[in-house]
Amino acid sequence: MNPEAFEQAKVKVLLNKHDPHGFGTLQEKTVHAVMKLYYEPNPDYHEVPIDGYIADIYTGSRIIEIQNGNFNRLRDKLGTFLPSYPVTVVLPISHYSWIIYMDEETGSLSGKRKSPVTGSIYSAFPELYKIKDYLTHPNLSFAFPLIDMDEYRMLRSQGRGRRKKGSRYDRMPLTLYDEIHIERYEDFIQIIPLSLEEDFTAREFAAAAHIRRDLAQITLHILHHMKLVDRIGKRGREYLYSVPL
Repeated sequence: MNPEAFEQAKVKVLLNKHDPHGFGTLQEKTVHAVMKLYYEPNPDYHEVPIDGYIADIYTGSRIIEIQNGNFNRLRDKLGTFLPSYPVTVVLPISHYSWIIYMDEETGSLSGKRKSPVTGSIYSAFPELYKIKDYLTHPNLSFAFPLIDMDEYRMLRSQGRGRRKKGSRYDRMPLTLYDEIHIERYEDFIQIIPLSLEEDFTAREFAAAAHIRRDLAQITLHILHHMKLVDRIGKRGREYLYSVPL
């Protein structure tokens, strides 16, 4: 983790934008642009054509793909890149976030409201599910920067008598809180809470990791798919898991 490099990348991106609020004038979103400069400050290595696709970063020895979500779009790229290149997939995760609404007509901003959700590496697993068949590939690694962010949502009128609805417009990175690297798939074992008993259910995993039960179920499904946990039976109606020796 390099907070100084993160700040330099953030300032460089914001200086290149001309929107009075500091975002929204580039084709790519702000977090994506900051992450690209953070992981490779030299723009000569950005947006490089490789085998019919455009790699976000190609250093000459490694491809870095920065995804804000929607890993469905990543599958075809991975199928092409991984046989020939080491690939690092970067997924920025909102750690603490503050919601700000922007009026579509006037551009006025609401006050900040802190989101009740705190992001963690477990937040990545619904996206990892979409590429689970690639997760054990020896050329694949991951970086999960946890970033405190302001999230701007655009208020749009839904017609007479209907409430306005907010859709996400952009996210403004504030501080790099942490950065988790997964160099090989076995490194995912570190996300299993040490406080768990030898055998555990998804409900117990969720309590130990301080996440929702449905997120724990997705996480355990993927860990089981990678053979990092065993499914050894049931406790009541829930599957029972253990870590292989």
